[in-house]
Amino acid sequence: MRAVDINCDFGEDFGIYKIKDYSELLQYVDSVNIACGFHASDPSNMRKAVEASIEYGVNIGAHPGYPDIVGFGRRNMEFTKDEIYDIVLYQIGALDAFLKKFGKRLHHVKPHGALYNRAAVCEKTSEAIADAVRDYSNELILYALANSVTVQVAQKKGLTVWSEAFVDRTYEQDGQLTPRKIVKSVISDPHFAAAQFQQIVNESTVTTRQQTTYSIAADTFCIHGDNDAAVEILRSIRKEHRSLR
Repeated sequence: MRAVDINCDFGEDFGIYKIKDYSELLQYVDSVNIACGFHASDPSNMRKAVEASIEYGVNIGAHPGYPDIVGFGRRNMEFTKDEIYDIVLYQIGALDAFLKKFGKRLHHVKPHGALYNRAAVCEKTSEAIADAVRDYSNELILYALANSVTVQVAQKKGLTVWSEAFVDRTYEQDGQLTPRKIVKSVISDPHFAAAQFQQIVNESTVTTRQQTTYSIAADTFCIHGDNDAAVEILRSIRKEHRSLR
């Protein structure tokens, strides 16, 4: 089996409110996308997330989203291209400040939630994100939905892009993720998730919610940290695919 990266969203607590104990996730992933204070987290939780990630030796990426704590960054918001550029650049810099404290380097950027999904189909949004990443550091990798507008735009701008697939989300026949408002759009069955992972890795396809086959090739695979079954899914993947880390 070819080498792939497994990532998870991480550090999405806020103030005294804890989503869950994320530390167990770090045993099974290669990369983390740390919330930067706009859709979740805050300075103290960002620092703690960075410290934990360093302890486990995983790659650290910024996870910028819309300024929407109440909606967890999963609601669409209207911003100009310049405003999107600004909020992405701001969040990258905020997280990187903590990495610099520990003498570590930022590995990648992965937009969060509604911002990620908008960019996947919107050239203006993708350009703003890609410009912010490139202007901060052209050595950063951009994680983007496989076959999306974001991949095309970022590659044209000379960025390194890792196409991303999702282990714990279902797909629509156009290759977009099934909206969360639809029942069973989030996969909680570890065996189902592991089977979807295996299909994408081995066959470069995924079976959509409409039971069609969609071609997809991915460099990195995401499991959402706030999925209650995240640890079980990761264990299942590692058990079935021992060639992975």
